[in-house]
Amino acid sequence: MVVQSWTDVIVSSLQNVWLGVFGFLPSLIGALIVLIIGLIVAAGLGSLVRKIVDVVKLDVLLRRIGVEVYFERAGIKMDAGKFLGGLIYWFLVIVFILAASDILGLWGLSNFLREVVVYMPNVIIAVLVVLAAVVVGNFLRSLVKASVSAARLHASKFLATLTWWVVVIFGVLAALMQLGVAGVLLNTIVTGIIAMVAIAGGIAFGLGGKDYAAHLVQKLR
Repeated sequence: MVVQSWTDVIVSSLQNVWLGVFGFLPSLIGALIVLIIGLIVAAGLGSLVRKIVDVVKLDVLLRRIGVEVYFERAGIKMDAGKFLGGLIYWFLVIVFILAASDILGLWGLSNFLREVVVYMPNVIIAVLVVLAAVVVGNFLRSLVKASVSAARLHASKFLATLTWWVVVIFGVLAALMQLGVAGVLLNTIVTGIIAMVAIAGGIAFGLGGKDYAAHLVQKLR
């Protein structure tokens, strides 16, 4: 009786395992089909976007507005078609992996991928904001330099460079806010920079201008 009961338990366990496997197979096959179709669609649309960007000659436009020089300084070859095509490809791949994980019931992976899909537009907007800031900064730098030189004032190059940095830093801060970087962190950084400048100015005046300060105090007395 004991042997028979153990045999029944083992047979029942094996039956449950096989039933679970056969019940999981349709979901697995459906997820694989969705994933394969997604890879094909992503590759096709990514290649199409790349060809469209090459036809539009977006790289030529970026070179004319002076963006390529910053890619060269970073050691990156500028290829807008490859970048946009790869972006579309991976976006679609993540979307179809999300669909496959939903089919398989992998809810933890699905929630993570869903957050990634929702967050990707913020990355695209942040990149566009920085790019727009660089373009506007280049334009304003040329405008300020030409205006100051035409007015026969000094420090035209300094004022033009300062204008460029102000615009670019503002664009970077706007991009960080778009990415959801904590505003408290940005406020802390800005406060730290202001405090650093104030302390540096105070130390410089205290060390280099102490004689003049003593002279002013003596005159005040």
